[in-house]
Amino acid sequence: MAKPFLILQLRPESEAADDEYAAILNKGGLSDGQALRIRLDQTELPDDLQLDQFSGVIVGGGPGCVSDAPDKKTEIETRIEQSVLSLMPEITNRDFPFLGCCYGIGILGKHLNGDVSKEAYSEPVGTSDCMITADGASDPLLNGAPENFQAFVGHKEALQSLPEGCTHLVSSPTCPFQMVRHGQNVYATQFHPEADGEGFRTRIRIYKNHGYFPPETAEELIAMCEAADVHAPELILRNFVSRYS
Repeated sequence: MAKPFLILQLRPESEAADDEYAAILNKGGLSDGQALRIRLDQTELPDDLQLDQFSGVIVGGGPGCVSDAPDKKTEIETRIEQSVLSLMPEITNRDFPFLGCCYGIGILGKHLNGDVSKEAYSEPVGTSDCMITADGASDPLLNGAPENFQAFVGHKEALQSLPEGCTHLVSSPTCPFQMVRHGQNVYATQFHPEADGEGFRTRIRIYKNHGYFPPETAEELIAMCEAADVHAPELILRNFVSRYS
């Protein structure tokens, strides 16, 4: 592979960020040398960063919400959001390979002036019953995935409608817009394609006091996630890497 993938991380909690990075590498079939990792809570994007240096961009999840009022965001959350959004005009204008995971669908929606809010479609930590749409059935990133599959979720905000220029790829009864594509190469998922039961156990313990669920239910949620049959979403990450390497 001539060019690495740019992996942008948004989690200020080091244990969660490290676990997510390892999962993206593992599920994507990448080695550490095939990725450039930037933790946006710790560092700014380099002034000389050029998209042409990379095969594609992968954005991980995080505890922030793009729909929160500016005065409700921490300084770190504001800086992270602005850093990712600064790349989106070039990414969408060029139709540059991009995969936003969870927080990334909010970033794409906000950039496209879509309706991202907490009005409806939030999902508690756990699994969501996902269904591939007619358009999704022919999308290369969903190649090999079953028509119906479970995916790990946990989010307070969501797309309320499909942004202009986007194709609807995956839905669920609790959150209609689980995966979308803008143009031909810009993707975002509401679920976590990199996550497995072990990874969600780590996140549940780290974020149990962040308002995603009653803290006293943490161990029950961990048991449920570890017992869940979640395998299909990782195909999306691997297909993304394979397609754009």
